[in-house]
Amino acid sequence: MLPDLSYMSCDQEVPMLSLRLPADIESRLEALARKTGRTKSHYAREAIIEKIEDMEDAYLGSEILERIRKGEEEVLTAEEMWRGLDD
Repeated sequence: MLPDLSYMSCDQEVPMLSLRLPADIESRLEALARKTGRTKSHYAREAIIEKIEDMEDAYLGSEILERIRKGEEEVLTAEEMWRGLDD
């Protein structure tokens, strides 16, 4: 499912991001934009919005796992978790 970008408007001030892409990815992005009549920024924005949650889970999850291993995070057993749902 594609992200909802309806909150974006042309007159809305939004931060800008500049990035370097490998030549083959840039070519594919350019071709996609040209064939569909959309901008490269549109597709880059969609890709980031769609993927950011997975990246946060992957990169930030390891930090939480380390805190669990150190005993710095509270952990529930499955039984405790299910018991909490009965309330």
